[in-house]
Amino acid sequence: MRYRIENMDCPTEEALIRNKLGQVPGVTDLQFNLVQRTLTVLHQLPALAPVEDALAAIGMQAVPLDTAVSAVETALHIAKMDCRTKEGLIRGKLSGMPGVDALAFNLVQRTLTVRHATGVLPDVLAALKSLGFEAEAVATAGGAELTAPVRTRTAWWPLIVSGAAALLAEVVSWLGAPAWLVIALALVAIGTGGLSTYKKGWIALKNRNLNMNALMSIAVTGAMLIGHWPEAAMVMVLFALAEVIEAKSLDRARNAIRGLMDLAPERATVLQDGNRWVEADAKTVALDSRVRVKPGERIALDGVVVLGRSTINQAPITGESLPVEKAEGDPVFAGTINEAGSLEYRVTATANDSTLARIIHAVEAAQGNRAPTQRFVDQFARWYTPLVFAVAIGVAVVPPLLMGTAWLEWTYRALVLLVIACPCALVISTPVSIVSGLAAAARHGILIKGGVYLENGRKLRWLALDKTGTITHGKPKQTDFAAWGEADPGLARAIAVSLAARSDHPVSKAIAVAGQDDAVTVREVEDFAALPGRGVRGQVAGAHYHLGNHRLVQDLGASSAALEAHFSSLEAQGKSVVALLASDGVQAIFAVADTVKDSSRQAIADLHALGVKTLMLTGDNPHTAQAIAGEVGIDRAQGNLLPEDKLREMEALAAQGTSGMVGDGINDAPALARADIGFAMGAAGSDTAIETADVALMDDDLRKIPAFIRLSRATAHVLMQNITLALGIKAVFLVLTFAGQATMWAAVFADMGASLLVVGNGMRLLRK
Repeated sequence: MRYRIENMDCPTEEALIRNKLGQVPGVTDLQFNLVQRTLTVLHQLPALAPVEDALAAIGMQAVPLDTAVSAVETALHIAKMDCRTKEGLIRGKLSGMPGVDALAFNLVQRTLTVRHATGVLPDVLAALKSLGFEAEAVATAGGAELTAPVRTRTAWWPLIVSGAAALLAEVVSWLGAPAWLVIALALVAIGTGGLSTYKKGWIALKNRNLNMNALMSIAVTGAMLIGHWPEAAMVMVLFALAEVIEAKSLDRARNAIRGLMDLAPERATVLQDGNRWVEADAKTVALDSRVRVKPGERIALDGVVVLGRSTINQAPITGESLPVEKAEGDPVFAGTINEAGSLEYRVTATANDSTLARIIHAVEAAQGNRAPTQRFVDQFARWYTPLVFAVAIGVAVVPPLLMGTAWLEWTYRALVLLVIACPCALVISTPVSIVSGLAAAARHGILIKGGVYLENGRKLRWLALDKTGTITHGKPKQTDFAAWGEADPGLARAIAVSLAARSDHPVSKAIAVAGQDDAVTVREVEDFAALPGRGVRGQVAGAHYHLGNHRLVQDLGASSAALEAHFSSLEAQGKSVVALLASDGVQAIFAVADTVKDSSRQAIADLHALGVKTLMLTGDNPHTAQAIAGEVGIDRAQGNLLPEDKLREMEALAAQGTSGMVGDGINDAPALARADIGFAMGAAGSDTAIETADVALMDDDLRKIPAFIRLSRATAHVLMQNITLALGIKAVFLVLTFAGQATMWAAVFADMGASLLVVGNGMRLLRK
């Protein structure tokens, strides 16, 4: 049974649910998706009601998804939905609407995905319109064609007129002009610059939502009622200006992600009818089409080179600083730059399914997976605003009643308090920092799947690493071969090469490549099967054979003193040893050696400098594991590990602090899933790694993990700076307000300044 749980958005809540449902009889397994906020419960009948009761008991509002047969999903583009305040207003309006099952917000794209019953969409659109939001359907679950969001332009003339009128009102009031002239100018300023604020404030109040528009509307109205016309006008103008500047600043952070879309060219030169090269829209190019790219051009689509050689600048995708040589059979990615020769490639992914498109989608989805600090700020602001509103009422009423002070004076102070209470700077302080950090990482080939991982990266204490393809190049070569006992060397090698050719493991590939180079005849293999963490088995010419590591030899009971000595001699040299076994024992021994990446040594040194301890987990033999670990400086190494053994080691690390696991995203899946942060190496072009990893490193450079940790620490510092700035400025003005030294226009100016400060400070992360 699948549930949508709107308030399940972090590992803490996942752990709470897992602990609670683990006590429900009949529940056999739980599968969480924090990005989509869905929970799949595998249970024995009739466990459904107890599951829903248990979720309700811990405050989790679960909406069954599998039962809503007629439910559809519609994505709506809402141009004016650009902050958490407006998200809260929409959520409050739609959450209780009949027929609406779930809501998913994406403030980066300004889209709202609504899961609803058939026929409910018109009611949803009407409800949004009643809040002042125009919504346009851009996609549906039925596969409707995506429509490009409409870009809105800022109308500057009302703001200019409003500002001029407010300034004139201040001047003529200071010069002692008639009151009617001051009031008229103030009304012009408020009417031209503040009608939208009043409209949004009224909608918020009708929906019992005390957001910043409601607070500002009340403050300006109060100022007019007590005769502070020039100040009311100036406050409204400054607030309108602050909203425009804030929106433009936030758009810069959003555009850092949207700008990735511009990396891939819109046109591609495609071969048609087998003899004509024609320029076509990249979105219309089909799979397996042949595309030509000239020197200096950007590659429009993912593909595999079929003709030519060149160097490709892959920095936009992988963050690699140096160009990469590409020849026939090598993959190329959309958005990368062909620097030298002409290339022709076969298209392997459409424009909407390219590696670049998946990166953009993943970063946008990650923005909705709020970081712990962001969730705290959102919760704080939700209670903070009503509390300050209540305090403001007390400031206006209590001193005049109890101390006999002037009503107008304390009413004015209460209005100033309302202005400074607006949580604008506080609310935007976290999302702009998180979005900037995610965008900065993506630009350098680090794909982070959520703010929670970006923020928690600074807490890493242990990092476990796979060996092959992570520490080493993952392209080992055969170094030794020897027939064992009375076995025929030629026959033994032919059978071993035949088995190895059926496997994707790097060690097997090394044996197969060496056999191909020596023109070894490959035999037909039947009943082939992989043995995870051990090797492979198969039947050749009616006889059963195994090809595997030291552990497989021991498991099959084929070990001997002479064999162990030979194995130990090769393993002491840092080589991986593989044996071919028949029904009568070992037939041949192969040794394969891999080379350590130069970047691995620097990466391990950087991790140690950051206070992160390292552990190698490999299925290779312990001697090789220790030799490689010693060469790169890893703290500990464990060899002969099966996938379940790696999982056990990760569970042990969890007790020692926040832990991470680095692997290929597939073979190490259990350990990656158990780690607090799972890192997938070389994810470029890999659907599985991009979809499943918490952090995907688009190339094979391990140095990106220390860079990720440094970015995480920088993000945490910026978040704390922003929160301190936002609350500190408010605290200063609260003191000035109670002392009678603050004015309304100064308060809104300070609030605008605080908003700009936190936005600018957050966007510094784009340069990291």
